[in-house]
Amino acid sequence: MAKRTPLYARHAAQGAKLVDFGGWEMPLHYGSQLDEHHQVRRAAGIFDVSHMTVVDFPDPVSTRALLRYLLANDVARLYPGKALYTCLLNEAGGIIDDLIAYDRGAAGYRLVLNAATREKDLAWIAPLAERFGAVWRERDDLAMLAVQGPEALAKLDAVLGAEVMTAVRALKPFYVLETDDLFIARTGYTGEDGVEILPLATEAPALWERILAADVAPCGLGARDTLRLEAGMNLYGSDMDETTTPLVSGLGWTVAWEPAERDFIGRAALERQRAAGAPQTFVGLVLEARGVLRGHQTVYADDRAIGHTTSGTFSPTLNRAIALARIATGAGERCQVDIRGKRLPARAVKPPFVRRGRTLIA
Repeated sequence: MAKRTPLYARHAAQGAKLVDFGGWEMPLHYGSQLDEHHQVRRAAGIFDVSHMTVVDFPDPVSTRALLRYLLANDVARLYPGKALYTCLLNEAGGIIDDLIAYDRGAAGYRLVLNAATREKDLAWIAPLAERFGAVWRERDDLAMLAVQGPEALAKLDAVLGAEVMTAVRALKPFYVLETDDLFIARTGYTGEDGVEILPLATEAPALWERILAADVAPCGLGARDTLRLEAGMNLYGSDMDETTTPLVSGLGWTVAWEPAERDFIGRAALERQRAAGAPQTFVGLVLEARGVLRGHQTVYADDRAIGHTTSGTFSPTLNRAIALARIATGAGERCQVDIRGKRLPARAVKPPFVRRGRTLIA
């Protein structure tokens, strides 16, 4: 039986189309995925992302040592109230998951992992945590709400209060504010301004209703996917997985190579790949003909297959088809994509395609 978030009853009552996502019954949309996409780009929308896995490590000392070995990015770069994006790697440098790590000072560290990878992530982390003497606890007593869009912070004034929101506005991206009952992070998965809020699960339905009453539209996973793809953000299982490394998935920037003496899982494999030169490059594609790009479509340069799309969609903001793809390093800008047996012209670009409502490609 599929799992349900604390907001399931609200989604059902609001007419959401509910689908299975990583074992969770989640809203795909509430009527129009297109309208929800534009609502986030132009005003503000709220997503229930309570299916995400939240893990707390209360001891900062033992956990810091663990995470410096466990993660490709280096938590030594953090300080209380700061977060970083990173990958959890296997010994071959393949990506087990991507996640956000938060430094909570004396309260330790918090990891937010993907829902679909929960079981394998925890199975990977548990023995290493025991080895480092790091106690951990899964926080299934928390929910998670993402409020995103250019008007997100303004609309939250009436919900969270001027004092809290003044402090939130002062935060840069990837910083967090903790109050007595809320964890408010300046993070998101849409390429827009906003926050991700972690209330107690018992308090989430009331908070959800208060945010809706502030004229913030409920949005589903469909719009979340088109928004993140426009923003050039990877989706685990599509754009990267255990068979790909950060260096071929556009995530080389999440690997902390310095200090050179820091050992982390997968480092040796990544260093070998970096020395040899990554065989593939992660790019964005813009289709220059009528059609829709999807994942797993072959990309050609003339008659030579040079790679494949990893995820694709019709971009509501750009009104054209876009995709993320891994192609041979050194391939040119012009290419073709095989769509149902026809090779249609496309152009390789550097993602993101859209950020903060602004088109970044010609």
